[in-house]
Amino acid sequence: MVCTKKIVLFLTLACALFLCPDASAQRIGQLKRDVEFLSSELCAGRGTGTAGAGEAAQLVARRFAKYGLQPFTPGYFTSFIAGDKIGRNVIGLQPGWGDKYIVIAAHYDNLGILEGNIYPGADSNASGVAMLLGLVEELAGENYPQSIIFVALDAHQTMGGASDLLDRIESGRLINPRTGRPVLARNITSFVNLDMLGATSAPLHQGRPDYLILLGSEKHRDLLLRLNLDSLDVGFDYYGSASFTDMFLHRVGDQTVFHNAGIPVALFTSGITMLTNKREDTADTLDYEIMEKRFTLLYHFFDHSIPLL
Repeated sequence: MVCTKKIVLFLTLACALFLCPDASAQRIGQLKRDVEFLSSELCAGRGTGTAGAGEAAQLVARRFAKYGLQPFTPGYFTSFIAGDKIGRNVIGLQPGWGDKYIVIAAHYDNLGILEGNIYPGADSNASGVAMLLGLVEELAGENYPQSIIFVALDAHQTMGGASDLLDRIESGRLINPRTGRPVLARNITSFVNLDMLGATSAPLHQGRPDYLILLGSEKHRDLLLRLNLDSLDVGFDYYGSASFTDMFLHRVGDQTVFHNAGIPVALFTSGITMLTNKREDTADTLDYEIMEKRFTLLYHFFDHSIPLL
């Protein structure tokens, strides 16, 4: 049985890698279009509470609807107070047949406009949102044992969006639209954050721009490596530093909120670069071919790990 499963896995991935070049080109094009839109002047840096953030949120909601995700609330939006502004998360459900949930998240907001200058946030975090939307397309409609909660988070700087999502869960206010029952924190097997996945300028090893970092999810690292048929340079710590690994996984980023609540968390990233939080973080600085390779690995990882989480 184990041998049969390995053969099926190999044939599935071989088809994806060698028999479907058009699919790869289409995915590259879609990732690029999504990043370009989210980092455009129309979205104007996607500052929380701004019209530009509203454009970004609407894009996510349209894509959730296109691929049939079920809304927890009308329009997929949940609002919350973020300082002197109103933040909005965008949340959709891919129902599973069990009572467990995995949360796949990416923050869609960025710095907005500061002193008259737009901070486009192409890598941070239009890249993560583009990956999230691609995963919605590929995973929606599948019959997994776990339900998938897809969420585009707002107010990243204060973790306001993640905090509001957790509060809704812990207070019983996030109601499964299929069952009518609240999503319980004890039924969430993992919170996975997609944060900055388009850059190639901070490689793990010199000359290897084709890299990916996974922090957390220790039990499934071997699976990730087995699925890595593109031979990406995969790392499981933050550039060899235990203290930075702990900081970025458990103290910085939206997954921190769920970690502090005792929920297992993981972070996929390509790391902070010299352009992070700079005006120069534009769509033309990203490598979409490598993004597509990262996306392919992420898709197969979720497709195979969701039944195991």
